[in-house]
Amino acid sequence: MSELVVSILLLLGAALILIAAIGVVRMPDLMLRMHATSKAGALGGGLLAVAGGLHFADTDVMVRAIAIVVFVVMTAPIAAHAIARAGYFVGVPFWDRTLKDELRERLDTRDHMLRSGLEDKPRE
Repeated sequence: MSELVVSILLLLGAALILIAAIGVVRMPDLMLRMHATSKAGALGGGLLAVAGGLHFADTDVMVRAIAIVVFVVMTAPIAAHAIARAGYFVGVPFWDRTLKDELRERLDTRDHMLRSGLEDKPRE
């Protein structure tokens, strides 16, 4: 029974990593590529780590697999955000069909501060 669970987790993890790889190749701009890789890649890698932990059925291996999952799930979105933010600051162009750039009117490019629009309103 455990071989079936491990096999399913491995197949799901590999499929998600394949989806992330296809997203890198097929998506037209940096922001969409970062979205595809951070979501599918983190979940796929986590499933592969859990499958490895279950396959070896050892406490040490399972603890390491869980630590890997926690680390990847915590750091992948932060890394994707940092790379996308850096790309935005250096002027990486958006896809031609991008309809809205919400940061343009709120971002001060001199000091890289994001304004909420509430700074000018009087306090009650």
